[in-house]
Amino acid sequence: MKKLLMLAPVTLFASIVLVSACGPGTTAVSAPAEENLDVMQPPAGVDIDRTRASGRVVDQDGLAGWYPHEGGLMEYSVAIRFGQEPHTMPEGWSFGRVSAVATDSSGEVYVFHRGDAADPIVVFDAEGTYQRSFGADLDFGNEHGLRVDRHDNLWVTDNGNHRVMKLTTDGDVLMTLGIKGQAGTTDDTFDRPADIAFGPNDELYVADGYGNSRVVKYDAEGNFVTTWGTPGSGPGEFDLVHSIAVDSQGRVDASDRENNRIQIFDDQGTLLHTWNHLGATQNIFITPDDQVWVITHRDNVENITYDTLAGRIMRVDIDTGAIVGAMESPGHWIDVADNGDIFIGSLTANVFRWYEAWMETEEAAQAERP
Repeated sequence: MKKLLMLAPVTLFASIVLVSACGPGTTAVSAPAEENLDVMQPPAGVDIDRTRASGRVVDQDGLAGWYPHEGGLMEYSVAIRFGQEPHTMPEGWSFGRVSAVATDSSGEVYVFHRGDAADPIVVFDAEGTYQRSFGADLDFGNEHGLRVDRHDNLWVTDNGNHRVMKLTTDGDVLMTLGIKGQAGTTDDTFDRPADIAFGPNDELYVADGYGNSRVVKYDAEGNFVTTWGTPGSGPGEFDLVHSIAVDSQGRVDASDRENNRIQIFDDQGTLLHTWNHLGATQNIFITPDDQVWVITHRDNVENITYDTLAGRIMRVDIDTGAIVGAMESPGHWIDVADNGDIFIGSLTANVFRWYEAWMETEEAAQAERP
């Protein structure tokens, strides 16, 4: 039986900093003080009840240890070599840096990677068994983003060749936005786009991205509608729009990564809210029922210096921005499948599949023993 202990000899008071949802002139405000209880380190073999403990672990000598997970621990397990263990790809194939991963309505998993030892898009079933691959003939300049829309079309962002492409699930090209090899700021050109998102009526929003500092909106047929954003750190300005997602109400969440914030707009580009507390967000995913998930890092210096290794998966309340739960994970891209599994595309050349499961104390202790 799992042994749990929660002691709280030290009481701390902490202000929870939230971002006001009052409009484009938002500033950080402090919510009422909330009690945060430190936890005495229990004897060896006894676990802390982290569903109740909200503070740091402190040992008998007063040395502070681990802080709690932001918003509370999420009880997931992980397959750290999805698609590679067991190895079912063609002989000699392996991933390069995995930039993105996405799932479709049938549960198939699409991996977009930067490597020469396999096709750039490799498809698996939900358990990680190889199904097919494609994309070698598409001449990607730098594989970056991959999304699946509600009609099971694939959309890839090639930020080396300044284009966004709509594909079938077998790799046939249905639409191309941008002009291959041509960087620009016109209605029909991009400069190293990073991501794409879809509105409630299949509108297209491109995060244009590395070379430009803007969001570009098109209708479902690819006709230009509007654009917003200029370089900078003021309201509505961007310093690298790295990710973009749209909720069921049509609000557009844009990761302003180098400015360590997410800016939220209406569908015409009017700034509604700003979340400054989530760090340098690599990627945002919003489920059809408006669950907001991010893969993020404390700040962009840590993100770049650690090369995405010190990341967090966080679930965020869509209305307040409050962190609902968190867990550690490297990562560059996040996708949440219809069954609730979380897929992370990692620049470590891996895909992580997180699924709801948690070990008891003795089970974990024996897990790697014969």
